[in-house]
Amino acid sequence: MIRGEAYSRPIPLMAVVLVALAVHGPLLFMQLPSSSFDANFHIFFASHYVHHWFNPWNEKWFAGFSQTTYPPLTHQWIALLSNVVGLNMGYMLVQLIAVLLLPVGVYRFSRIWVDETASSYAALGSVFLGSLAFLVYQAGQLATVASAALYLNALPYFYEWMNDASFVAMAKGVAISWAAAAAHHVTLIFGIVFFAGPVLWIACQDAVHERIAASLAGAISRAAVFAVVVAAGVGVILLPFWLTLIQHPVHQIPIPHDSRANFLLHSITGINYFVIPYGAMILALPFILLRGAGTPRLRPLLFGFWLAFLFGLGGTTPLPRWLLGRAYDILTFERFTFWATLLALPFVGLLVTNLLRRFTSKAALALSLATVMTIGAALWWLKANPYRPTATVDVDPVVAFLNRDGHDTYRYLTLGFASDLAKVATYTNATSVDGDYNSARLLPEMTHYGSAQLTNAKFYGTAGMSALRSMLAHADRYGLKFVFVHDSYYEPLLTFVGWRKIEVFDHGEVTAWSKEDVPPAHQIPSDAIPPAWQGLMWGTLPLGASLLAIFLEIFLPGTRRAPLQFQMRPPQNEKQYVA
Repeated sequence: MIRGEAYSRPIPLMAVVLVALAVHGPLLFMQLPSSSFDANFHIFFASHYVHHWFNPWNEKWFAGFSQTTYPPLTHQWIALLSNVVGLNMGYMLVQLIAVLLLPVGVYRFSRIWVDETASSYAALGSVFLGSLAFLVYQAGQLATVASAALYLNALPYFYEWMNDASFVAMAKGVAISWAAAAAHHVTLIFGIVFFAGPVLWIACQDAVHERIAASLAGAISRAAVFAVVVAAGVGVILLPFWLTLIQHPVHQIPIPHDSRANFLLHSITGINYFVIPYGAMILALPFILLRGAGTPRLRPLLFGFWLAFLFGLGGTTPLPRWLLGRAYDILTFERFTFWATLLALPFVGLLVTNLLRRFTSKAALALSLATVMTIGAALWWLKANPYRPTATVDVDPVVAFLNRDGHDTYRYLTLGFASDLAKVATYTNATSVDGDYNSARLLPEMTHYGSAQLTNAKFYGTAGMSALRSMLAHADRYGLKFVFVHDSYYEPLLTFVGWRKIEVFDHGEVTAWSKEDVPPAHQIPSDAIPPAWQGLMWGTLPLGASLLAIFLEIFLPGTRRAPLQFQMRPPQNEKQYVA
């Protein structure tokens, strides 16, 4: 009996955070995410803020683009930290902060739905999520993880504000929501449906059943006030982003992405985007469905999970395409799986507490193995994934070439560099016609073909090679004089269209090609250059939102009481209301 009671005790939140630090800290300090798909992209954006904090126009990609096309908060924090630890370690520290904030947010969010013990196990489970390891170490989606962690920390304040009109909760929830939007707008937009929708639903449900002090009208009216304040703040903080989106909406031929595939027809894709992110949580899916459907209190949460779950399946079901329309061909869907696993954690916390109370040490051993195998499989998949690049490029000789003898007066192109093209751009003074951010592309040679980066043109078939040939044909227009090749597949094309090999780097691993009589690069006229006032807003308001959230959390601690529904007895006619 004593042993059973020991397993029924909640895990201290600080202990969970320390576990997260122990698990992910060494991996991040070893810079394991440095070879992820998007890490160099985020570091490149941050490097621009190091030198041009109030000028978001970046000429290093696409012959010029505006960084107002991507919320800046995580990049600006990397830029600030880089003054002390460098860009790479700055990225790792910001990622670590996001990882440490995630279990805190999961715990607070779970307390809306389940008791303290289940919430603590949900928080602990978030440390070992396959989807978290996938996003951090394979995809490199820093902003998605950071924004989700912030948003989960904001929603309990939203619930508290609806319950008892606490202005401290209102201020904190609004400030953290602003910071979440400044990190990643997509998370906030879809979070309204997947996360905030169920919270609003349960607050109204609690009001109807008189489990909280607020009336139904009071809860709804306060939710409306919260939404208006958050929306107004997000509108102002990200105003340059919205103006850019309105002026230059994403008009380009859809670019294929594996997360939109039918997982039933593509086994490797199914493993990559379903089996690895969910891991052992797959075994809990029947419990999630049965417990969520059978417990009135958990039904709103089940709705959010189920919708995110279906979206995460990409093209396996027609639902995402039906609901998203054209946006379906722009978004990638691995983030929906991440959100679904976060929404599933309160259910998993309940399952864990039930198993521990019934099977004690045997359940503890089995659950420990399941969590370790989940994150272990995600880390193993980094090497086992057949579509992952097997080697990185030594870009130092390329950077040195571009930065000497006036070579930076011309533009360049890399072929076969994968995500390392961003690493070249980070450390060279030269500019490129290519880039690693699809939404920022305005050059017609890029937008008129269904391919992404020119450096990976061959992987997009006819569309990719057509885009590359078009760009090479217009080399004189853009001052494109140098091409660096890390894949001999492209060399016959370069020879055929009049380029010649001039240097060899790294024992022949990289070759430099040049074209004669190309004039020096000049600025391409563009109406997308942000005015100075937008640069001033961009350099102050997003970072200011995060500083405000930090200030309020530190100096307005408030009361950390459990949600009211776990302090009051359920109505007599609602025996199963409490989860």
